[in-house]
Amino acid sequence: MRGEVSDVTATDGGEAEGRPKRSIAARLTTVLAALLVLLALTVPYDFGRLSPAAFVRIPLEALLVVALLLALPSRGSRLVATLAGVALGLLGLLKLLDLGFSASLSRAFDPVLDWALVDEGFAFLSESYGRPAAIGAAITLALVVVGLPTLVTLSMRRLRRLVVRHRIGTTRIVAALVVVWVACAAFNVRVVEGVPVADTSATTLANGHGFQVRLRLDDRETFGALIEADRFGDTPGDQLLTALRGKNVVVAFVESYGRDAVQDPEFAPQVGAVLDRGTSELSAAGFAAQSGFLTSPTFGGGSWLAHDTLLSGLWIDNDQRHRTLLASDRMTLNGAFRRANWQTVGVMPAVTKAWPEGSFFGYDRFYNAKTLAYRGPKFSFGTPPDQYTLASWQRLEQAKRDGNVMTELALVSSHAPWTPVPPLLDWADVGDGAVYRAAGRSDDKRRNTTQIRADYRKSIEYTLGALTSYVRTYGDDDLVFIFLGDHQPAAVVTGENASRDVPISIITRDRAVLDRISGWGWQDGLKPGPEAPVWRMDAFRDRFLTAFGP
Repeated sequence: MRGEVSDVTATDGGEAEGRPKRSIAARLTTVLAALLVLLALTVPYDFGRLSPAAFVRIPLEALLVVALLLALPSRGSRLVATLAGVALGLLGLLKLLDLGFSASLSRAFDPVLDWALVDEGFAFLSESYGRPAAIGAAITLALVVVGLPTLVTLSMRRLRRLVVRHRIGTTRIVAALVVVWVACAAFNVRVVEGVPVADTSATTLANGHGFQVRLRLDDRETFGALIEADRFGDTPGDQLLTALRGKNVVVAFVESYGRDAVQDPEFAPQVGAVLDRGTSELSAAGFAAQSGFLTSPTFGGGSWLAHDTLLSGLWIDNDQRHRTLLASDRMTLNGAFRRANWQTVGVMPAVTKAWPEGSFFGYDRFYNAKTLAYRGPKFSFGTPPDQYTLASWQRLEQAKRDGNVMTELALVSSHAPWTPVPPLLDWADVGDGAVYRAAGRSDDKRRNTTQIRADYRKSIEYTLGALTSYVRTYGDDDLVFIFLGDHQPAAVVTGENASRDVPISIITRDRAVLDRISGWGWQDGLKPGPEAPVWRMDAFRDRFLTAFGP
């Protein structure tokens, strides 16, 4: 008997000790579930508004869901909790995507078109940080995509049980919050500018992306009509570009070279000094330059959209338009040169695999990463330094030039992550690129914002220095060299709400070429000032063909 009593006592004591532990764990789980649901509802989807104060909101959608849970019978409330959890989990994923896109590209995620950027993102991470880092990021993304909706749904089901168990207290709290919500809405109460306490952002976000989907579907037909409306589409070759006959024309895109590079107080003194020095040195060599601004269709990335826009004369601001353009027979700027009996050349050092755009642009000769035959270490976005690209293009193409040639050239040393920045070398020392192995390079990618901005500035200085040095070293009387930025760098460099303007300059020894564009109002030199004219980038093709036509 004594042993039996002892066993019972021991058992009761164990339950007494275990019960508080289970109770604490259950309460902690409930609190975490509530926080997860609240975060999914209130986290801002604009990176510029992400701050602790932005979470001080009362989501109307949460009040409506709780009211439904209180009003419905047990089976109905379980169904509502599950459906609401799935919807809220997907909404959370959408918000995370919007946050990422607003931070890097200064725009919201496009649910129709941006899935194609997954491959681009993987390639960027692989080239910049190594394949293991890219694979790790892909696995993390997959876990978030599966895990977030699952966790939010489980959290909603747990909170439903809490709401039903404390029906009277929950009803009173919801009623009080409804009154507070109405008062805050009536008086437009805000803790953070642009973020009202009376919150309906979940509904607004869903409606906004739904409208975006409808716009994308409607745009297919609209854009097709724009492609067909080409004022130069039927112009004979002997009536195109007559004022440039005999010229060696180059259109060079400088990666991430935006207005901020020449006007932001943090960058402008150093970048401006490079441009001013380049202007003086080119002037001493007999060259003159004029500059203005173009508004790019993209920001922080998507360089191919800028290339498409400038060359086609159409506003290509998304991949749907990009694919539609590639399937068309639209005459591009290089196509106009080809029709006018120029040889056309493409130089794209960042192209490392099959490039379907090549068949649309139709270059007579094309140089990619392989054909440029670089033998040195990778820099920045896994590419050869811009000076090497220019030197190889000179050796492979320009030194052998015979007749009219038009080149589209991509300079990419100023591509994110903007480190390491290669040194400028004597042109005779560039060779096959092996010399860069001794140049020294930093593999430290763990940088703060100040370091990132400094590296960006240095990369722009490097590319502009290489470009002006090339013109000074190899340019002749026939050269017409146009260079421009493709887009502004990411918001980590420019800050929020930066413009989409990029500088554009034209360099030549032939004053008759500059006389042809005297009506454009461009400013003298390589550095456009704040008052320089600004056009949309899609206006350039037609203005250029008009200026240099008969």
